[in-house]
Amino acid sequence: MVENYSCGKGLILCFQPLKIFAVANTYTQLHIQFVFAVKYRAALINKIWNDKLHGYITGIIQNYEHKMLQINSMPDHIHIFIGMRPHQSVSALMQIVKSESTNWINENEFCAFPFAWQKGYGAFSYAKSQVHNVIRYIQNQEKHHSKQNFLDEYRNFLNAFEIDWDEQYIFKEPE
Repeated sequence: MVENYSCGKGLILCFQPLKIFAVANTYTQLHIQFVFAVKYRAALINKIWNDKLHGYITGIIQNYEHKMLQINSMPDHIHIFIGMRPHQSVSALMQIVKSESTNWINENEFCAFPFAWQKGYGAFSYAKSQVHNVIRYIQNQEKHHSKQNFLDEYRNFLNAFEIDWDEQYIFKEPE
């Protein structure tokens, strides 16, 4: 199925059709939160168009037959929480989401200069019993970030999930 999204500048065809074949006796329950930043953590995601961005990314996720559970962004980063099907790798999905949304933002000239996501992302998995709390956490990003900046939040995720990380590879500070 090809998803279409209109942003006021005409209709945009955003994806190629995708055929997914079910595999007998394959049962999964994968809840993944993705977190990634605008390049150099520049505050470029504007409230004027962030709902359109959320809709566009939701279309990408749904086109690949995953389930969008929650999406929200701050000016310098985004949280995407999905129910993921096992037919696609995390890295392949993130490559598509980041490249397609970058192209869409630039084609619609939402920023005065070229937009880009920073390299890399965080992907954190959750049990079904945690889904409601994660959704609520993502919905309340503005309130949360009045108390904690993005880099501290990201470091806390990495530590809470016991991920080995190196400060030199953490999302860069704004220049």
